[in-house]
Amino acid sequence: MNDTPSLDDFDRLARDAFASLPSEFRALCGNVVIHVADEAEPALLREMGIGHPLELSGLFEGVAITEKAPSDPFDYPNHVHLYRRSILAELAATPGLSLRELIVHVLVHEIGHHFGLSDDDMHRIEDAAG
Repeated sequence: MNDTPSLDDFDRLARDAFASLPSEFRALCGNVVIHVADEAEPALLREMGIGHPLELSGLFEGVAITEKAPSDPFDYPNHVHLYRRSILAELAATPGLSLRELIVHVLVHEIGHHFGLSDDDMHRIEDAAG
C-alpha cells in the first residue's frame, strides 16, 4: 500500500479495525454495515449544517440495540460511514498517530456517541483494540 490508501485499502483497514474492537462493543452495533467514501454527500453536509466536506470524518446511522423492540417488524442494519479524505487530513495534522489508530478512534466515537458512552468509556474501548 502506498502512502495514500485507495478506497479499497481504506475499506479493508476499516473492517480490520472494527474486528479488533472488543466483542461486547461490536455487539452493541447489531448488524452493522461499514461504508467508506471519499467524502460525505453534499446533501448530507447541508442537512447537518457542515460547510466543508473535510469537517466530517464519520457518521453513525441506526437504532441502538437497547432501543429496538422485539415487535419491530424489521431488523434494519446500523450503518457507520467513514470519510477517507477527512480522516487522511486529520492524520496529516496529527503527528505520531497511525492511520489504524485514527480509524479505530473514529469508529469508536461514532458508535459510542450514538449509544451514549462517555469519553472515558470510549478511550478504554480504543485502548482494548490495541
